[in-house]
Amino acid sequence: MGPAGPVPPGLRAALAELGRTPALLVASDYDGVLAPIVTDPARAYPLPAAIAALGRLAWLPGTTVALVSGRSRADLAALVRPAGGAGLPEQVLLVGSHGSELTDQAQLEPDQAALHARIAAALRAIVQDRPGVWLETKPVSLAVHTRPAPAEVGAAVRAAALAGPGRWPGVQVTTGKEIVELSVAVAHKGTALAALRTRTGAGGVLFLGDDVTDENAFAVLKDSDVGVKVGPGRTRARFRVPDPPAAVQVLELLYATRAPA
Repeated sequence: MGPAGPVPPGLRAALAELGRTPALLVASDYDGVLAPIVTDPARAYPLPAAIAALGRLAWLPGTTVALVSGRSRADLAALVRPAGGAGLPEQVLLVGSHGSELTDQAQLEPDQAALHARIAAALRAIVQDRPGVWLETKPVSLAVHTRPAPAEVGAAVRAAALAGPGRWPGVQVTTGKEIVELSVAVAHKGTALAALRTRTGAGGVLFLGDDVTDENAFAVLKDSDVGVKVGPGRTRARFRVPDPPAAVQVLELLYATRAPA
């Protein structure tokens, strides 16, 4: 069925059963699952084996593959479909901004655009001159990253973002590992996964995630689906593997059960 390793027997059995689903959706977070967590998000390159495994799955009949990430869709595309390099095939769906960019770039209403601009101004003032902190602007949200910052600086910046614009009417707050994201649109990975299931008519879903933001996706899975938490931490997922190489092994095992003999 595949190489031995950190994939537990119960998960192997669940993948074997899921692989027989006529219409299957395979969805995954990016950072911490397909790419190891690094200090500089721009250098969070995917494991080559992960790209290969997802690509093979995407070519199988009755199989839809999607990446569901907190990154902007453009940022995600630059990493998994690099110019002049091998990457994911075009049929792999890229969902950015925690589901707000389900397909093409999200469009904001005038009041949402104005709120987005207000949040940006407030967060720029909060992060100004704070070492190791940077602000990422996305189509429907802004994210404060504090991973490279000293612990006390990061904690203070995140607290200020939550206590300030994070409390404004119309602002949706998402927190993750060393990040606070403020959005002007209501969407999360659970709503995105549910929409993908409906759109593809999938009878079964595999979802892999590592962050607290992925718990929204695990929460919408059905009993016949398979959720896999990558790494430590509390989770709603039924199964767990230790790291991105093990997540790749999960994808390879699913392919082995689903590929034509």
